[in-house]
Amino acid sequence: MNKEIIKFIRESYNMTQRDFAKIVSCSFSLIALVEIGKRRVTSNLESKIKVAFDLDDQQLQSIASLVSEFSKGIPPFM
Repeated sequence: MNKEIIKFIRESYNMTQRDFAKIVSCSFSLIALVEIGKRRVTSNLESKIKVAFDLDDQQLQSIASLVSEFSKGIPPFM
């Protein structure tokens, strides 16, 4: 799990960083720092997110694939 996946999950639920932190049971500052790349995603944080949003490894892999595709940009229409 990386910062882009966390931000994708948070934004998919239309949550602020504060709301997300409450659901995950961590500090708002941790989420903010992870999203800007100043803190890394620990296994503990990843576990909390998986439990809070009922995600398994396959679902996380699907989200990672989506995030990867989005980061490539959307091709122009022909």
